[in-house]
Amino acid sequence: MTPRASRVARSSSRFAAACLALTAGYAAAASEFGIRGSGFGIRGSGSGGRGSGADFAGTTQTSDARGANPGSQWLYGGGPEQIRYSPLRKIDRGNVKTLQIAWTYDTRESGGMQTQPMVVDGVLYGYTPTHKTFAVRADTGEHLWTFDPGTKGQGPNRGLMYWAAGSDKRVYAAAGQFLYALNAATGEPIPSFGDEGHIDLRRDLDRDPESQNVRLTTPGVVFRDTLIVGGRVNEGLPGSPGHVRAYDARTGHLKWIFRTIPPPGEAGHETWSKDSWTYNGGANSWPGMALDAARGVVFVPTGSASDDFYGGDRLGDNLYANCLIALNAETGKRIWHFQFVRHDIWDRDLPSPPSLVTVKRDGKTIDAVAQTTKHAFVFLFDRVTGKPLFPIEYRKYPASDVPGEVAAETQPLPTAPPPFSRQRLTKEMLTTRTPEAHKWALEQFATFRSEGQFLPFTVGKQTIIFPGYDGGAEWGGSAFDPESGLLYVNANDLPWTGGLAPAEAPKSGRAVYLRDCATCHRDDRQGTPPQIPSLVGIGDRRSRADIASIIRKGGGRMAGFPTLADEAVAAIAEFLVSGNETTLSEPVYSPHQVRYRFTGYRKFLDPEGYPAVQPPWGTLNALDLNTGKYAWQIPLGEYPELAAKGIKNTGTENYGGPAVTAGGLVFIGATNFDKKFRAFDKKTGELLWEATLPFSANGTPAVYEVNGRQYVAVGAGGGKGRKGEASGGVYVAFALRAQ
Repeated sequence: MTPRASRVARSSSRFAAACLALTAGYAAAASEFGIRGSGFGIRGSGSGGRGSGADFAGTTQTSDARGANPGSQWLYGGGPEQIRYSPLRKIDRGNVKTLQIAWTYDTRESGGMQTQPMVVDGVLYGYTPTHKTFAVRADTGEHLWTFDPGTKGQGPNRGLMYWAAGSDKRVYAAAGQFLYALNAATGEPIPSFGDEGHIDLRRDLDRDPESQNVRLTTPGVVFRDTLIVGGRVNEGLPGSPGHVRAYDARTGHLKWIFRTIPPPGEAGHETWSKDSWTYNGGANSWPGMALDAARGVVFVPTGSASDDFYGGDRLGDNLYANCLIALNAETGKRIWHFQFVRHDIWDRDLPSPPSLVTVKRDGKTIDAVAQTTKHAFVFLFDRVTGKPLFPIEYRKYPASDVPGEVAAETQPLPTAPPPFSRQRLTKEMLTTRTPEAHKWALEQFATFRSEGQFLPFTVGKQTIIFPGYDGGAEWGGSAFDPESGLLYVNANDLPWTGGLAPAEAPKSGRAVYLRDCATCHRDDRQGTPPQIPSLVGIGDRRSRADIASIIRKGGGRMAGFPTLADEAVAAIAEFLVSGNETTLSEPVYSPHQVRYRFTGYRKFLDPEGYPAVQPPWGTLNALDLNTGKYAWQIPLGEYPELAAKGIKNTGTENYGGPAVTAGGLVFIGATNFDKKFRAFDKKTGELLWEATLPFSANGTPAVYEVNGRQYVAVGAGGGKGRKGEASGGVYVAFALRAQ
């Protein structure tokens, strides 16, 4: 498929008319979308990047690319520091209730999205649900161009990168295994970059590229003329390694590589099994990075090693999995690292980019780095030395009873701040929503093991993971207010379960499914909607050929399986459609076949689909990094049908992060079931304004200024929710009424 780009001129009267019609449609459809109040129907009761000069974007940008107003730009995370802070003040506590829709841009695609918009030089850039890149005017939403890579992608694609030197201005966009360099003005690929405008991320991993599976679901960072990227990889065996790579921003040539699974002769190799560096995967930086441009240091969070839940083939602590690594951005040399989970067998990968913050301690100002975790802790380190700013204790945890597994004896936890999600499920915490739900939860709970963090899974019984696999903290990232020292973290607060089963010899389509697919979709094919779809009845929705293509190439959150033989792929597809256990001509053995497999991600939900624990089920937290104490914690989100019955402020699962402004506000969407976009008082947590969007806002918002007017824009793509509602791809920008 040939990549193509199309531009629509600003003067296009037909598109202008369409834009006006779409905006009018939002006003006319206010009741359908649930937008209430006056004006454009909002009910009431940004972060443009804060840096300046070359340090703002970590590039060699000229002044015209940066903009005179530091609030006029917004890169991923707000800027390379990943603090999602805006110095803009025009929208404030007093007038936020009058926010109205300034413009909307409908991609007219479904499939959901998690993209945070990027704004540079008055242009807003984003992705569609199928991973096309587009550009619109940031003040009107008028379409400028669209780049279609032809990959028909689905799933997470959270943001873009930007680089400029003089008149050479580029947007770097990810699609499938490729990273494209696009002309920022036209959307056309730049032929001098890589292979006719793109590089293949499967290369430069010390393994056969054709057998690798790597996608850039979260953008990397740009330092001077260098692009530094991680990637998402397959979490089973054999898996692609998560090496961190740096490329020349102009040519796409590889500049350096940091091997997160060290080969012989490199530090950390001794923390793995003898040959595991040749076949283990993971230890990848999928959530994004932070850059201290002044010091030339990139901070890289990594995920768990594959296989995620059985580590008998990777005995040892497994550096540099589950680490925050400080690297020299120019050379890739390690400066310091900290490992948050030793020998991870719980999928406790680091879920979000770290935040580069400045704190006060004993009368001194310290440049620090804050890293949130899935198990709901904030770790704070001196940015230069890696020294913890709050004490860290190494606590002992139980050994594994699974043959071949050796769990780490100790794991680190900070003594402060306290965790922002609950840590251990007890029967006193079970739901009381109805007597029937409570009785059911008690019966289920009696069958589980629930002993808190880092309890190794066992065979044949489910173990509680609390908070669940999606956190605690998740990929949306935190916001930091340099005025107050407050860090804002949204969190999930509900339990999931997990367990192990002996791995069957893969002699049929069913057996290969259990080995390679049931980890996510479960033995019963029910999945964990909306994050992981059910495969029950998939034959009514997809052809065998479509299913086989997804298995081979991946789709949504799923990585592909490029090494599976065609016969095995066809057998899995047949099993999913008909239930027939097609016998393979030869067993699909792997030289590194795991002895035990994960039986699937399972949320602890009651029979009606609500969390089987008492609220809150999701929160927004304000944490003072100077003291390690909480300023406030509130439930985030609610279920509309429960609220109608008087069960309000329960909190919900939430995906996508906050942005904080000098105007005294925290903006956040994230809530999956109520489709709300909200503004809170950053000092108190008081809700000041909210709007209901056409879909859930699973992207972190952008706050910026164009021609003296402040905007806050968010991508509303939504998950499918509890009842399988349609997802989409609409960008909505809000502003105060023009004077």
